[in-house]
Formats: sequence, C-alpha cells, structure tokens
Amino acid sequence: MDSAELKDRVRELRGQGRSPKEIARALKVAPSVVAPLVRELAAEAGPVEPEVVGCWMNVGWSAGLAVDPARGWVDEAPDAGAGGMVCVLVARRHTWDKMTVCGYLADVYCLGVKNTIGPDVLDERDLRRFREYFFGDYTGWQEVPIELAQHLVFGSVDYARTLGFEPHEDFEPVAHLLGEWQGPSAITFGRDGRPFYVQGPHDDPGKVLRILQRKLTLDDFDYVTDASITA
Repeated sequence: MDSAELKDRVRELRGQGRSPKEIARALKVAPSVVAPLVRELAAEAGPVEPEVVGCWMNVGWSAGLAVDPARGWVDEAPDAGAGGMVCVLVARRHTWDKMTVCGYLADVYCLGVKNTIGPDVLDERDLRRFREYFFGDYTGWQEVPIELAQHLVFGSVDYARTLGFEPHEDFEPVAHLLGEWQGPSAITFGRDGRPFYVQGPHDDPGKVLRILQRKLTLDDFDYVTDASITA
C-alpha cells in the first residue's frame, strides 16, 4: 500500500469514528504511522460537527404554537397535549459504535429551557433504553430534523429572554450539540401567542410572576400556580 492509498484508508476509517489505535490495528501498521496522517486529515478538514445520528421530540410538541407551514414540520399527534413542556433528544456520532446523547426540556409557553440531561456517551442499545425513559411521561415520541430542534430549543430561549428569563445554567455548556443556528425562529411561542406560566415542581412562582410583571401587565399573560388553583 503506497502513501496515497494509506491516507485514503485512514480517511475512510476515521470517517467511521475509529480511533488512531483502532485504525492502526485494522491496517496492520504502527500507531506512529497513523497518528501524523490523522493530524494531517484533521487540518485539511478543519473543525467539523459530529454527524447527527438521530433527533427526537415528544408528540404533541406543537400544541398551542404557530409553526411556519413552509418548513414542512409535522407533529404526528398534535392533540397529544404536551402542555407547553417539550422534550428534545439529540444523538451525535462519538465513535463508530457510540453516540453522544443530550436531552433538553423546554417550556415553550414561558420559561424557555428548564433543564438538560447529559451529555452521555451511549451505544445503540443504551440509547434505545434511555429514549424510552426520557419520553416516558408523554404519549409517544417522533423523529424530527435537527433544524426543528434548533428552532424550538433556541427559539424558546430567545422568547423567554424577551420575558426576562434566562435558560437553566446547564444549557450553555451543551447548546453546541444542537448545532449552529442563526434565527429568528419559524415558531411563534407562548400558548396561542400569549405567555402562559404553569408552576413546575421546582419553581418559585412568586419570583416568576414578579419577573413577568416587570415586562407585562396582568392582562397580557396567563398563569396557573398552586395558589391560583386553591384560591
């Protein structure tokens, strides 16, 4: 095998997510031969986002939202009733047999990203198990394009910021797994276009309402808290 053929084989195996040591074993050459070729190929390619292996969202994600029909995004069960809480799961290639997996919980009616899970490195079997757990509180889940995930998650963050809320502190370190997104979102947030706050188990509802009232009057948003239910 001449140097050009060797480089092509290294490129092919590297594209499959193989490590330099794995490539050396597969080609039956010393790691010291493979390492400089891997560095050379990386320099030629420049920074590359890992391949999106899969992206999923709970059905009913579009409830209460207005979505640009030109995008062609379909909610397989629009009446499933997500109640403004949407879960998004993204898996990107880590190695040839493993994926980096991260989940996002977005309040698309008011608060934006409330929580994240991961990232974790999982194989296919563990991913299937985790996906069932991650969407366990919903009627079901569907595969979606990464562009929809970007518009929904980043868009919900932008919307929440207009109301005075920042995303959960764990969001920024894992936002890059969604990929690059410029905006604006093709989704109109809020329930039917209005901010709608529903108290969650870990919320400080008094603080949330005070923040909303800095931007809006009581006639400009809706809310449900434990106090409002019992009043």
